[in-house]
Amino acid sequence: MEPLSRRTVLALGAMGGTALAAGAAHAASFGNPDQPAEGAINANPAGLSDPGPKNPAINDQFPSFGNPPATDVGDMQLFWGSFNNAPKRIQNGGWARQVTQADFAISEAVSGVNMRLGPGGIREMHWHRASEWAIMTNGRCRVTVLDPQGRAYVQDVEAGDLWYFPAGYPHSLQGLGPEGAEFVLVFDEGDQSEYGTLLLTDWLAHTSPELLAKNFGVPQDTFKNIPLQDLWIFQGKEPGPLSADQEAVASGGLPPYPFTYRLTASAPLKQNASGTIQLADSSIFKVSKTIAAAIETIKPGGVREMHWHPNADEWQYWMKGEGRMTVFDAGPRSQTADFRPGDIGYVKRSQGHIIENTGKTDLQFVAVFKVADYQEVGLSSWLTHTPAALVAQHLNISVQDIAKFPADQPGIMPKG
Repeated sequence: MEPLSRRTVLALGAMGGTALAAGAAHAASFGNPDQPAEGAINANPAGLSDPGPKNPAINDQFPSFGNPPATDVGDMQLFWGSFNNAPKRIQNGGWARQVTQADFAISEAVSGVNMRLGPGGIREMHWHRASEWAIMTNGRCRVTVLDPQGRAYVQDVEAGDLWYFPAGYPHSLQGLGPEGAEFVLVFDEGDQSEYGTLLLTDWLAHTSPELLAKNFGVPQDTFKNIPLQDLWIFQGKEPGPLSADQEAVASGGLPPYPFTYRLTASAPLKQNASGTIQLADSSIFKVSKTIAAAIETIKPGGVREMHWHPNADEWQYWMKGEGRMTVFDAGPRSQTADFRPGDIGYVKRSQGHIIENTGKTDLQFVAVFKVADYQEVGLSSWLTHTPAALVAQHLNISVQDIAKFPADQPGIMPKG
């Protein structure tokens, strides 16, 4: 006999089939409302074994792929990626690894880079066709950038700080002692590669000495020792005091808005006993016109409440702890994936999702959106701002119970 779906049980209960509904309560608690029922709870145990060859190290990382919740249904583009299995390019001053749309097909809006610079390590002077947003995850870094009006900006950043360089703005990065720096970059184009940037050394090496001499107004011999291969990441000498570098470039004046922002030092957008959400979009970090971002911390046992973003895809970088995300789409489609530090998640615009801390320590990730202004719709907010009688007719839930739903958009639940 096939297990009863929730839809069937509810229909029988409405017709007075109380005894039958009670007998099938176990089946009604699991699986999605469509047939055939999904999940191990609805399966013949004899068919659940997986005797084929497998890589235990990989297999054990993804319990929700191997044994998905019974509520998962349909197919969905893979929304899990990772820097952990991205190859590193290593040079004397540090390394980088990237995940672009070529590696992670769903990531149409943005691409990501994880980079490390040792103490004194320099990411050579360069610029991009895409805008660059970044969050520092370890150590300290000195950034320089020039705007089209000739106004230079030099600043030191540390873990939890952001920077943003608009497309075409030339810049450089250097790790500071004693730890150097590690950070994650996000470009606002899915196919932007860290290995396809416009480099200072490339341009000079591919311009004749005669033209260089005319351009800079100096003798040709000035350029006799320039590198003939690009430097990309190289070991440099640690810079002097920040104030000295700032004074050295001050003649052009300061740009109207800073290119850096201290996100983790900012007041939370949402905070309760289950976690915090800190936000930086163009209303706060004014220079960041194409990227909004939030750092989200969820305590053990907490969940990032069911919600969606109506104006942008969400790219996630998971930094701490362990978690599970379920993404919902029309179809119906609903799938669940497990995440650990160094992993990347991606949720398409307007797809519903919920994130659960499945570990024993704080879960923390950064959510990045290719928009100037952050937008979110919470499911509880929608249901509590719709006439309760209407919601009750949809869900077979009493008006009194609907009144208990959180109406203040807590972001993370339970509120405690």
